[in-house]
Amino acid sequence: MNIRQFEARDRRISAAEVSSSRTPAAHLDNGDELRLRDDQGRPSYVGNFTKCLPHDDDGFLLDPTDYSEWVRAIDTGDARDFRALRLGPGPFTPYGDSVYTSPAAPAEPEPIFDWRHHPVGSEPGVRAWESMGAGLTFDLEGADAQTFTMPPAPSVDSQELIAEMAEVYWMALCRDVAFTDWDTDATIADANASLSRFWWFRADRTGDLDGVTDRLAPSLARRRVLVPENATSIAPNQLFRGVTPGEDVGPYLSQFLLIGNRGVNSGDAAHDLADGQIAYGAMRMDQRVRHATPGVDFMTDWNEFLDVQNGARVGGEGYEAGYRFMASPRDLATYVHYDALYQAYLNACLILFGLGAPADPGLPFLLPDHVDKQQGFAQFGGPHLLTLVTEVATRALKAVRFQKFNVHRRMRPEALAGWMYQRRNGDASVVERLAAFETMENAFAGSSAVGDALDAATGPDNWLLPMAFPEGSPAHPSYGAGHATVAGACTTILKAWFDHGWELRDGGSSIGYVPNADGSALVDESASLDAPLTVEGELNKLAANIAIGRNWAGVHYYTDYIESFRLGEQIALSLLEEQKLTYGEAFSMTVPLHDGTTLRI
Repeated sequence: MNIRQFEARDRRISAAEVSSSRTPAAHLDNGDELRLRDDQGRPSYVGNFTKCLPHDDDGFLLDPTDYSEWVRAIDTGDARDFRALRLGPGPFTPYGDSVYTSPAAPAEPEPIFDWRHHPVGSEPGVRAWESMGAGLTFDLEGADAQTFTMPPAPSVDSQELIAEMAEVYWMALCRDVAFTDWDTDATIADANASLSRFWWFRADRTGDLDGVTDRLAPSLARRRVLVPENATSIAPNQLFRGVTPGEDVGPYLSQFLLIGNRGVNSGDAAHDLADGQIAYGAMRMDQRVRHATPGVDFMTDWNEFLDVQNGARVGGEGYEAGYRFMASPRDLATYVHYDALYQAYLNACLILFGLGAPADPGLPFLLPDHVDKQQGFAQFGGPHLLTLVTEVATRALKAVRFQKFNVHRRMRPEALAGWMYQRRNGDASVVERLAAFETMENAFAGSSAVGDALDAATGPDNWLLPMAFPEGSPAHPSYGAGHATVAGACTTILKAWFDHGWELRDGGSSIGYVPNADGSALVDESASLDAPLTVEGELNKLAANIAIGRNWAGVHYYTDYIESFRLGEQIALSLLEEQKLTYGEAFSMTVPLHDGTTLRI
C-alpha cells in the first residue's frame, strides 16, 4: 500500500506538471473600456456591460464610479466587496435592496399586468450578477481557468460588430419562421438580401473601409465569407449557421436535438428514433420542448428596457399548450433558456451509444470478448464517457467566467440596441455622447434595410432589439458565452471518444430527420441529403445550434459563439491530456478540431 500511495502521488504530480508547463496566455481586450469617454473626459463605459448597475433615464450610468467599483470587486473576488456594490436603481441601503422600484413606474397600474410583466401589487426583486468570482477559483483537473484566452472582442466602431449586430437584429425578426419555410419565406429572403450587403460578409471586399483600423487586427483573422465571389446572396446552408466542419451539411438542426434512441429493448417500436424518446435506463426523456407563443417578444418599450438594464427580476413568458419538436428558431431559443447546460451532449452520447457508433480506433477493449477478456465500463466504457462529458462543463464555465468578468466585459446585444434607439430618439446631447455608434447607425439606416425592417416590426425609429426572454440577457457580460464554451468542451470529449468520421446510421440506413412545420412529428429526409451526416459534423452542428440558439434569443453575438467554442475545445483537450496519465492501458484518441485539423492524444 505504501508503494501504491507514492505512485498515486507521482501521477498527481505529473498531471500538475503538465498543467503548469502550459504557457499562460496574455489576456487582451479591445480597449473600448478606457477609450470611450464622456464630455467630462471620464470613461463612459458605453461599449461595456453595465447591466444591474444604476442607470439614468437615458440609459447611461448614473455614476461611472459604480463601474470602477464593480471592476475592483471582480478583481479581488472578495464577497464583502461584492456585497458593498450598488445594485439596481436605488434607493440604496448598505448591502443592497431586495425589492425593485421602477423609476418610471406608471401612476395607475394596469388592471391585471403592468408593462413590467408582473402582477399588479407585486414588485419584482433585484437581479444579482452571476458567478463574478468563478474565474479566480482553482481546479484540480485540466488547465487552470486563466491558462487560455480569447482574442479581443470586436470594437464598437468596427465593421465586424456592425455586421454581427445586423445579424442579431435579423435573427430576432426571423425568430418565428418555421425551418421548413426558409426556402420560401419573405422575411428570410429580406434578411439574406440585407446581410449580403455588409462588407464584412462579402468575398469581393478589398482593402479597408471606414471604421476598419489597425486596432482591429485581432478580429480580422476571423473574417467570415458568406457571399462568395460572383454571388449576390448568401447560400441557404450558410445563413445563420456556424463555420466548423459539417455545420453546413444537411438540415439546420443537429440530429442530436431531434431523434431518440432504441432504449432497453431495441425491438420496441415505442423507441423508434423518430419518436424523439431518449432512454435513460428504464426511463425516457422527450426531445420535444415547450411551445413558446409566436410573436411574443420583450423589451421593445424603453421603460421596460431600462428596468431590465437596472436589474429588475422580470418574468411573464407565454406558452402554447403542450410540447413539440423544435420547428422554429424560437423553439431553439426556448431550449437554451432552460437547458441544464450539458444536457444536449449527455443526450448525444446516449444516442450515439444507441446507434452503435464505433469508438475511436485507438481506445482499448474494442475486440471481441473472447480476445480482450474484459469489457470497458469503469474505464473506457459508458460510465466513464458519460462522466467525462459532464464533468468538463464546470471547468469550461470557470474559464469563460474569467474572460467575461475579468478581461472583456463586453456589452450584450440588447444594450447595443438601446444605444441605437437613443441615436434615433435621444436629444442632441445624448446623440453626441454616442458618437462612436454613428457608423453603425448609418449602416442600418442605409441600403442594408435593417432600419426599415425594424421600423416595420417595432415602430418608427424603435430600434430596440425584440428579445425572446422577458429578462433579456443573463446578468453577466457577453464575451465569452457560457453555453458556447461548454458546447465546445463537451463536444470535443465526444469527438475524441467516438470514431468521428462514422456516418450516422440506424442499422443499414442513413439518418436525416427534420421537424415538420408545426413540430408535431419528425420527417425522414435522409434520401435528399447531399452528403452523409457524420459524428463530427453533427456534434459540431449541435454545439453551434446551442451556442447560436442564444443569438436567436438576442442575448449573444456570432463572435461569442466561435471564440467561446475554441476556448471550450482547449479546456477539454487539457483535461484529456491529464487524464491519460492516470490509466495503465496503452491508448490514443484522435480529436478533430474546429479548424479542420486533428490532434492525437
